[in-house]
Amino acid sequence: MAVKIRLARHGAKKRPYYRIVVADARAPRDGKVIEEVGRYNPCDPSMIKFDLEKVDKWIANGAQPTDTVARLLETARKEA
Repeated sequence: MAVKIRLARHGAKKRPYYRIVVADARAPRDGKVIEEVGRYNPCDPSMIKFDLEKVDKWIANGAQPTDTVARLLETARKEA
């Protein structure tokens, strides 16, 4: 089973709010998830929160972050 760390969209129309989740690569974007590992709100003011221990555990176990999540993770690690 290929596992990805990716964004799941929530929120209202034109007011997106994302959960950073670990999910099977074949699952739909907002479908079944294995675990939630963070949150991202791009609206003013922007907010990025990760549980870095969980993210590191999943990456060590072979989960691949998407390009967007990898960029957010890099930004979050710089701020911490």
